[in-house]
Amino acid sequence: MLNVVITGSTKGIGFGLAQEFAQRGHQVAIAGRSEETVNQAIGQLQSAGIKSKVTGLPCEVSKHEDVQALWDHAVEQFGSVDIWINNAGLARTTWLIMDIPQSEIEAMMTINMLGTINGSRVAAKGMSAQGKGKIFNMMGGGSDGEYFPGMGIYGTTKRGLDYFTNALVKELKDSGIIIGKIRPGMVITEAVIREAKEDPESFAKSRKIMNNLVDQVETVSPFLVDKILATEKSGTKIRWLNGGKIAKRMMMARIKPRADQFERFGI
Repeated sequence: MLNVVITGSTKGIGFGLAQEFAQRGHQVAIAGRSEETVNQAIGQLQSAGIKSKVTGLPCEVSKHEDVQALWDHAVEQFGSVDIWINNAGLARTTWLIMDIPQSEIEAMMTINMLGTINGSRVAAKGMSAQGKGKIFNMMGGGSDGEYFPGMGIYGTTKRGLDYFTNALVKELKDSGIIIGKIRPGMVITEAVIREAKEDPESFAKSRKIMNNLVDQVETVSPFLVDKILATEKSGTKIRWLNGGKIAKRMMMARIKPRADQFERFGI
């Protein structure tokens, strides 16, 4: 049984990971931006019949003191932290760089970058005292340098996190702490649905190709948890949607169209 902390885990892929870990018997600390959403997520897991210990705490990841409080809460509840996943993030991808509101730029920079830096530093200091642990940072579109329309700012934050994570691997190479990257692919989350509804015209244009690339949370989460648990080498990149998988899907789409992945969400 391991003790796992996941930021941004009241919904989306973060919640999917929390659920998967808990279903396998691991203890999980959930974190979200409000006490209400944290309690709702814990309630969902409990109502699903999960017996593992699940706790949680509101946490604004851009505030160092909140992240430290999350670590302290997990240690108080579990005794130690074996796996820390910096999942909290914000994607706003319906504007070009010159059009995006300043408030959205600042929100993505502080949540995606500062939040992950805070989480990594707090977890690394705590795990150094323990003598071991695993830290995983959530990558995303742009982290490998690729460009997608509307993702200029979001991609910049993820590209920066790729550099930061590489630096962390080198600086902690003798610490006993394993650092990893997670690239979950294109997962349909609340954020994806929100942006599709905000800009239905753009979504309609890209829907066909997106349908071949996206996946559901419950499809991706078991794979990611398998890989997280198996990771023993610092610098490991866990990638769900690789080039081979993309090519196969595109080829199969010519033979038989994939079932509509968005229909269940009412779009």
